[in-house]
Amino acid sequence: MADDREYERAKARVRARRELYIHASIYLVVNAMLFLLNVFATPGHWWFYWPLFGWGMGLASHAVAYSFASREGGEAEEAAIRREMERHAHV
Repeated sequence: MADDREYERAKARVRARRELYIHASIYLVVNAMLFLLNVFATPGHWWFYWPLFGWGMGLASHAVAYSFASREGGEAEEAAIRREMERHAHV
């Protein structure tokens, strides 16, 4: 039972990491294309940095959320679960 739960947590962490890497890859590819589009279509008017900045904030928040979620796993999560179970066992 505990092994199954640990396996599912590890699986969720791997999935979250993969999703972050996919997000970052798409960010790089799309923004490189937007840069090239900007260079060739409107070289005198620079606009590519607006989506780069806006989407970059979204990617950064995704990375921060992943970072916090990764740290919450393991022993800290187990301790929180035990405290919650103890608290409700007395009710």
